[in-house]
Amino acid sequence: MEVRKIAIQCFKDEARAVLGLEQQLDESFDKAVELMFHCKGKIVVTGVGKSGHIGAKIAATLSSTGTPSFFINPLDVFHGDLGVMTSDDVVLAISNSGQTDELLRFIPMVLHMNVPIIAMTGNADSLLAKYSTTCLMTRVEKEACPLNLAPTSSTTAQLVMGDALAIALMQLRHFKPKDFALFHPGGELGKRLLTTAQDVMRSDDMPIIPKEMHLGEAIIHVSKGKLGLGVSLENGKVSGLITDGDIRRAMEKWQAEFFNRTVEDIMTREPKCVLPTTKISEIQKIMHKHKIHTVLVVDEARHLLGVVDHYSCMI
Repeated sequence: MEVRKIAIQCFKDEARAVLGLEQQLDESFDKAVELMFHCKGKIVVTGVGKSGHIGAKIAATLSSTGTPSFFINPLDVFHGDLGVMTSDDVVLAISNSGQTDELLRFIPMVLHMNVPIIAMTGNADSLLAKYSTTCLMTRVEKEACPLNLAPTSSTTAQLVMGDALAIALMQLRHFKPKDFALFHPGGELGKRLLTTAQDVMRSDDMPIIPKEMHLGEAIIHVSKGKLGLGVSLENGKVSGLITDGDIRRAMEKWQAEFFNRTVEDIMTREPKCVLPTTKISEIQKIMHKHKIHTVLVVDEARHLLGVVDHYSCMI
């Protein structure tokens, strides 16, 4: 038996299930998104078994993309968990058959609270579909399971429909990368978008060199600083910057006269500076645009506070 052929067939079956959702998409999806967008409380996602696992993932995706949501197992509702719901909430109930007993016993409680119900099911004639405010159809022709029993294609369809809801809501909310970062502070994106220059800058042992210093001596200071640069100050404010690259080019240009030249002869008089509150993501854009590896961190009066280099941004 060639297991890769089995895997490929599984891919095809589930891909067909996903593509089949397009034909089932109608005004019910619009209404579902509208209910969720205008929800003043939270989206309560519920489901049993495999649909429950998918529901938990959908709730997590919604929450991380700007739509407050949580998952609740309908079995727990009968033991006091109904108290977490309010009349401002919206319920997203998931069941492929739409006839799951535990889920159906939960529905009367929701209806009693006048909470809208968005059904996600593969059975348009089910009780879940009948009692829902709007119904999202996720019917599949067959499961990828060779016995046509294990929830495979159907759960994939549910998952994709949940993602479609989340993406639609993101667009309506004009959800931006900075918003995403607020919900993912531990991720790489979150760190880059939330971390500021003052969080990563080097502020001790700054390689400060006067503009009158001869380049032969400046080389030593730049080398000791281990940042590949030297900063010139005037009245405590940044007045210029030299890099090891500037020094190499000056040596090639002036050769024997090199040691008679001063920092002022080669320094960049308007080096790229940022405020300590500048986000790392913005600093990376500056570095990329100007093809530089370092920026200076200054206050409003251009007093030097620190240095941020390319490696400091690799968080």
